[in-house]
Amino acid sequence: MKVNMSKKVAVPANLKKYSKVGIIAAAVVVVAILGFWAVRHFSGPMSVDSAISHVSNEAVTGADLRMAVVRMDAIQTEAKVLIDLRKQRESYETKLRDELTRRQKELEKEKVEIEKSQDVLSREALQKRVVEYQQKVSKLQQDLTTRAQAIETSFQKALNKIQSDHLDPIVDAIIAKKNLSLVIDGRFARVAPSAIKGLDITPDIVAALDKRISNTKMETPKGF
Repeated sequence: MKVNMSKKVAVPANLKKYSKVGIIAAAVVVVAILGFWAVRHFSGPMSVDSAISHVSNEAVTGADLRMAVVRMDAIQTEAKVLIDLRKQRESYETKLRDELTRRQKELEKEKVEIEKSQDVLSREALQKRVVEYQQKVSKLQQDLTTRAQAIETSFQKALNKIQSDHLDPIVDAIIAKKNLSLVIDGRFARVAPSAIKGLDITPDIVAALDKRISNTKMETPKGF
């Protein structure tokens, strides 16, 4: 087939922008979705009673109320096992971002090649390459979204297991040891500085959790 070289076949208007828009959208999905995990803890953890052996039985008292404050945000940032899990999650996120960068460069290179080929390809051949290119961009978006969701699923499984197997029993044991009738989330509490001593049990919880479990194995997300 002889192609008329004097006429350029117009590349669809969205060709030059499609890659950038698609990749940016995928990157936004990765960043937006990326966020806690699944666990396999070590066999034979320390008993809850042993883990809270350092906790005193003192508590802030009222006429008919013994209460304490717990700062869940501090537990998430200070407990060794959660720090360990966070690092594992970040490692998977880094792998995903690195792959995004690599595949983005490949698609950008292919886009340039398609633009150059419009002078030598027939209209039908050019349109075929454009469609194939767009399908690759779409597949990349879907793949990145699926794998980002897999990281989130593993993260949530891990967090839930740590909470149910370790954190909740420790909190319950401290409540029983201090004979507390109420524990409130410190993020929403307003406490006078003079009353804070003995009221905040967050350090006790973190110390007990560190004694009971300090690291774990995050379940490998699907696609990794």
